[in-house]
Amino acid sequence: MKILLVNPNTTASMTATAAHAARLVAAHGTDVVAVTSSMGPVSIEGYYDEAFAVPGLLLEIAAGEKAGAQAAIIACFDDTGLDAARAMANIPVIGLCEAALCAASFIAQRITIVTTMERSRLPLERLVYRYGMSGRTKVRAADIPVLSLEDPSSNARARLCQQMELALREDRAEAIVLGCAGMADLTADLRKEFGVPVIDGVAAAVKQAECLVALGLTTSKVGAYASPIHKPYLGALTPFSPEVIMA
Repeated sequence: MKILLVNPNTTASMTATAAHAARLVAAHGTDVVAVTSSMGPVSIEGYYDEAFAVPGLLLEIAAGEKAGAQAAIIACFDDTGLDAARAMANIPVIGLCEAALCAASFIAQRITIVTTMERSRLPLERLVYRYGMSGRTKVRAADIPVLSLEDPSSNARARLCQQMELALREDRAEAIVLGCAGMADLTADLRKEFGVPVIDGVAAAVKQAECLVALGLTTSKVGAYASPIHKPYLGALTPFSPEVIMA
């Protein structure tokens, strides 16, 4: 089984972190192919970054599907470009937020997502609502710039732990979801430290991707995820014309 993991930002070290987390849980015989977007922001923190991360993401998913990937994972907790990718691709495309919340729903009633920046909190609250989890899920922001997660001299981990402590005490959370792919390497240590399920969206997405492939399921092309209508895209967006990107 071949699963494509796409980091929609352009920081290769974050791709490596997500790829390591994915391969730790991948089943024997699953090949995780990790790629970094060739264009866009170095990190995705808010709506503006997200918009400009989508073109590079779509190019990588299109190329991966042509190369034989049987499922794709978008390695950003904002589920960046998820609907556009599902409309473009035939293979299943999994978002980290949706995957993590699905996993958490099986094991806990009260869930808290701890994410990076305050500007990311509202977009995630909207995803929580979209996925039908708003009645049981809260979102907290630790005021951590995404790239600081890779800086050992920063206090990012301490701020994350502070919000986890508040989630357990004030939200009465029964499980914590890590709201950034860059946190994936902290999962095992945080589970031991806090004694509750801590869910990484990358790992959850890998197992759900494997499940969909094993079941022989592909993205429905009836209705919302019908293939894009072929029409010209002009100017700098010419390479994204449906007849070009899906050729």
